[in-house]
Amino acid sequence: MATRPHNVGIKALEIYFPAQCVDQVELEKFDGVAAGKYTIGLGQTKMSFCDDREDIYSIALTTLSSLIKKYKIDLQNIGRLEVGTETMLDKSKSVKSVLMQLFEESGNHNVEGIDTVNACFGGTNAVFNAINWVESSAWDGRDAIVVAGDIALYNKGNARPTGGAGCVAMLIGPDAPLVFEPGLRGSHVEHAYDFYKPDLTSEYPYVDGQFSLQCYTKAVDKCYAAYNAREKAVKAQQLNGHANGHAADHEAAAGTAGTAGTPLDRFDYMAFHAPTCKLVSKSYARLLYNDFLADPQNAAFADVAPELRELEYQASLTDRNVEKAFMGLTKKRFAARVQPAIQVATQCGNMYCGSVYGGLVGLVANIAPDTLQGKRLGVFSYGSGLASALFSLKVVGDTSEMAKQLDLHRRLDARKVVAPQVYDEMCLLREKAHLQKNFTPAGSIDDIVPGTYYLTAVDDMFRRKYAVKDAQGDCHGHNVLSSRLIDGILGRKGKPKENGSAVVTETPRSKPDSPGTLPDGRHAKTDGDRGLSYVPPNKLGKLGAKLGMR
Repeated sequence: MATRPHNVGIKALEIYFPAQCVDQVELEKFDGVAAGKYTIGLGQTKMSFCDDREDIYSIALTTLSSLIKKYKIDLQNIGRLEVGTETMLDKSKSVKSVLMQLFEESGNHNVEGIDTVNACFGGTNAVFNAINWVESSAWDGRDAIVVAGDIALYNKGNARPTGGAGCVAMLIGPDAPLVFEPGLRGSHVEHAYDFYKPDLTSEYPYVDGQFSLQCYTKAVDKCYAAYNAREKAVKAQQLNGHANGHAADHEAAAGTAGTAGTPLDRFDYMAFHAPTCKLVSKSYARLLYNDFLADPQNAAFADVAPELRELEYQASLTDRNVEKAFMGLTKKRFAARVQPAIQVATQCGNMYCGSVYGGLVGLVANIAPDTLQGKRLGVFSYGSGLASALFSLKVVGDTSEMAKQLDLHRRLDARKVVAPQVYDEMCLLREKAHLQKNFTPAGSIDDIVPGTYYLTAVDDMFRRKYAVKDAQGDCHGHNVLSSRLIDGILGRKGKPKENGSAVVTETPRSKPDSPGTLPDGRHAKTDGDRGLSYVPPNKLGKLGAKLGMR
């Protein structure tokens, strides 16, 4: 391009989460655990979930199609589409290739990008790829789109309340209101068997729980140090007149957060990858601990026990005195600067690749546009295995249209809260659907909101067929079909009854072996079905007839 793009960042933002959720207070009762274990101990309020009607293809299609529709995006003007996910339906075919069906009518197939996979970090790597492309000599003047999301289905046991589901789509290009600060990134990547999925026939991971929590905390430390070092280098380049494009559009050093005088205060707001909301609060406190180690004489640390500076590094990762002291010091900061970013996480659970961008959604939805103007947003992203990064954005434009289109509070409140028994049944449906072909899903579509893509069938070659729910709702009388299928799939006998959003029967609760559990809630899943066949809305009538639907 003849001119360098300016203010490269997020131009539009959309989020999707399923229409049903379970209340964590009720889940505590159902699981027979102490009151507050999930709500206080993990910081979770509700949890989104999918039955066998939704998968990574469907939620990505739903999110991307909604972004396109709400912002009236001309798909001819999209030159790159990237996907970040760890929810694998196929060992070869990418989610991005599935999404390209939405481009067919436009005739635009000249679209770079593909999937990125590394636990919860894939979404951030996809974002970096998109930003790098727009800032590179390969850029052709068009915008990019990134889709980041996952479905977390957990076995019964300690990990089940740390599930979740959701997806975020972002339009990325120049002249954006949310601008990625050029050059200001700090990354940490290393080999670690903290959480991994070597068994492709299983939905669950192998995990070293305590080690994984330490890996996350260590990544916070290392990324913060790398970001600080990079910021100093960028400032030095600017002073010497050799910025080389890095942070040239923005002041690299100053946030507007306040007067406490620690480096953490340069971030007016922060968003973190959120396995649980409690881990987010601990991680924010950890950043201030790093400031203390760098400058213990700062007046902000007058009441901190000096011996905390003498701890061995490895010991500091799990030291309760460190945690308590700095969570206390950051309590007010956290409430003002981070709490708005965890609304999605506490209400929906862990979206894995979409989690940290759900944090950005929360900031845009909860902070008034006038208040956000000129503010710096710090973002920490983490994926087990491990890969992590700390980067920052500046708000340089109006975010009111984003907040309006997100409509976050109404959409969260509109979800159907179902009984834990229903959630249990839906988890069983997904387990039974794993790796199946010649399969018809059993979940009800009654509560799926209009515009949502959902699975209708998997054929004998694992090709998946989808439909879109219209404003009137299609496939009437589907609950009758669902009740029969649920009984057949789960091998149950007895009279079905209505309970929550699906037709279920009362059955004894099984007690399968629980998989490995992370103390921070990270746990994994894989939808095992393979293949794809997309069914446009105008072809739904024929498909519905074949499936016995009206």
